[in-house]
Amino acid sequence: MGRIIFITGTGTGVGKTVLTALLLRFLREEGHQALAMKPFCSGSRADARLLQRLQASDLTLADTNPFHFRHPLAPWVAARKSGVTQVPLRRALAAIRRHGKRCKILLVEGCGGVLAPLGDKYAAAELISHLGCQTVIVAPDCLGTINHTLLTTKYLQTIGAQDIRVVMMPVEKPDMSANSNIGAIRELLPGIPVFCLPYLGPNASKVRWVKKNVKKVKIMLAQLSGDDIVRPFLPSGRPV
Repeated sequence: MGRIIFITGTGTGVGKTVLTALLLRFLREEGHQALAMKPFCSGSRADARLLQRLQASDLTLADTNPFHFRHPLAPWVAARKSGVTQVPLRRALAAIRRHGKRCKILLVEGCGGVLAPLGDKYAAAELISHLGCQTVIVAPDCLGTINHTLLTTKYLQTIGAQDIRVVMMPVEKPDMSANSNIGAIRELLPGIPVFCLPYLGPNASKVRWVKKNVKKVKIMLAQLSGDDIVRPFLPSGRPV
């Protein structure tokens, strides 16, 4: 099975889909056999549709997002509200592993934060634990993010997650905390790589802008992806 990178976040609407889309486009542009999926969606499927459009020849929407619930709530709650059968943990893991066998790198975008309930007695944290994958935590660069990022990181560490990285996503109207959040998180989480994207504009989740913005953050995406991906981008390698 290919390597899995699980993109989770400190909550909902923090930029997970934008980062997943950028990573997917970057890896495929660089010739890596990469796929992306968002196993769970509640309400709109816009996030899954974006990922599917970036890999349209390889995955259908149903492949990209196998579990969809009508109500815009945590999947476990949405399933109960709709009266549909909960997705067992083994079924969710099987869907992820099935696609992991089809590529060298599989990006898995979570739904909400690490403890948002996906089914009976499990959340993204359990998926991460069973998959033994690299984990990327996406956090908004605004007031309150230090607490939320520390809580998410430290919880993942308690369940044995090893390869954790943090990506700070700037907001359109930054507050005073944006001057100190990244430095504070780096100091408080020694040994955890912390990256920061520039603000990519209000249309960052559109396919056209994903393709444009990849060029702006190519080196950061390479660093985030891992040592085997970043090597060609080092000074001794080919120029970018």
